[in-house]
Amino acid sequence: MVIRVLGLDPGLQHTGWGVIEVDGNRLRALADGAIHSTASLSLAERLMQIYRGLEAVIADYAPDEAAVEETFVNKNPTSTLRLGQARGVVMLAPAMAGLPVAEYQPTVIKKAVVGTGTASKDQVGMMIRTLLPGCLTTTPDAADALAVAICHAHHRASVRTVAAALARDGAALSGKKTPRTKGTRG
Repeated sequence: MVIRVLGLDPGLQHTGWGVIEVDGNRLRALADGAIHSTASLSLAERLMQIYRGLEAVIADYAPDEAAVEETFVNKNPTSTLRLGQARGVVMLAPAMAGLPVAEYQPTVIKKAVVGTGTASKDQVGMMIRTLLPGCLTTTPDAADALAVAICHAHHRASVRTVAAALARDGAALSGKKTPRTKGTRG
């Protein structure tokens, strides 16, 4: 089953987004970009720009699921608070559209894409181009958003595998007969 994942990299000035299609273990980039807010506007107006931009992306690409990068605590409390407010809007827009929204820490995203949680932005960018052939990300924020989408695709597959195994184990525990394999007792 093919699903579309919307990856989001929150930011007050630039919010990156990327949409990929996931078909089993195959990934394909559909689109990416960034929503830019106008610094001269009030905070409320900037947040509205982000929300409306995400509404348009969701309407244009009809994703099935969304994933958002978790923010880190900045040294500047005002910047951290504003980033948190932008992140709230970034989570709200897909939720309002009825999409499930997953969250991932930056180190988890880097590990899923590159193999190490301490990867540089250059390493992440190179792996995005490797995992999504033909993808020419439009901005660094869009590249980060595609990394979030790739991370979600990988984690989503793992969750489905674990759920299937638990369902099999649950059936075995409930007394349902499970197929015997040669050489086992049961």
